[in-house]
Amino acid sequence: MAPTQLFRALVSSQWVAEALRAPRAGQPLQLLDASWYPAKLGRDARREFEERHIPGATFFNIDHCSDRTSPYDHMLPSADHFSEYVSRLGVGATTHIVVYDASDQGLYSAPRVWWMFRAFGHRAVSLLDGGLRHWLHLNLPLSSSMSRPVPTEFSARLDPTFIKTYEDIKDNLESHHFQVVDARAAGRFRGTDPEPQDGIEPGHIPGAANIPFTEFLTEEGLEKSPEEIRCLFQEKKVDLSQPLVAMCGSGIVACHVVLGAYLCGKADVPVYDGSWAEWYMRAQPEHIISEGRGKTHSGWRGHSPAQVTPGHQQSTPW
Repeated sequence: MAPTQLFRALVSSQWVAEALRAPRAGQPLQLLDASWYPAKLGRDARREFEERHIPGATFFNIDHCSDRTSPYDHMLPSADHFSEYVSRLGVGATTHIVVYDASDQGLYSAPRVWWMFRAFGHRAVSLLDGGLRHWLHLNLPLSSSMSRPVPTEFSARLDPTFIKTYEDIKDNLESHHFQVVDARAAGRFRGTDPEPQDGIEPGHIPGAANIPFTEFLTEEGLEKSPEEIRCLFQEKKVDLSQPLVAMCGSGIVACHVVLGAYLCGKADVPVYDGSWAEWYMRAQPEHIISEGRGKTHSGWRGHSPAQVTPGHQQSTPW
């Protein structure tokens, strides 16, 4: 049996510009600006979108399209919630979605939305390589006018293989069924740099590997080649022929690991959606590996999600 051909994960700025100039018949194109920033940066993604965006783009609010009842930030919403939200954005069953963001890195939060669409069964989704940063570098047109998408009907069905839970990660400490790659910055992974969220200390899950998400990007903000990404995984002793799970601080930049593996032909990498924020709150102190303060037994209460009050957490950068 021939291997399943993967839908193209990346499209260039030139490709998008041409597609906007001469729309292709049969598959409507919808651009989504999925910009999202940690509170400490002081950036208002929605306001920036209203001031300038790629012509025809619609704003995708990651926080609004999430499980608002969860104590953890921007957890995956229900299939019904996702269907209703993206239908209002004009996304239908035949739509080719191109997601980008306006981050300084090139791509930052957009891979999360790329992963969300795939998790809910929509495969015709790509990322704009280099994001708005590269679009601006090429002096391509911008707009401040707000498009009014025609609501469509989108039917989402969650594929559970795209997600890992706290229980899955905990069980894996003994079973070693899969590798874990954490996409946070090295200092936060080691425990030497602070976490941005109050009450959460830095560190990592036992046995996890660390590939900061920025290592998947070139200095120009473009995605590295599959050959470079394979070497990156090899350097970190991550075997792409074996099961792999991605995580970060709260499930945003973990999706860069998913994207990197996808570009290497590995399309089956799930995300630990609760990521470090949930693990730190719920894990026993001996399961917090840190060169810093870590987690003491005296302060551990073994929180379940119900014991953490929604809205009492600050937004976690990634």
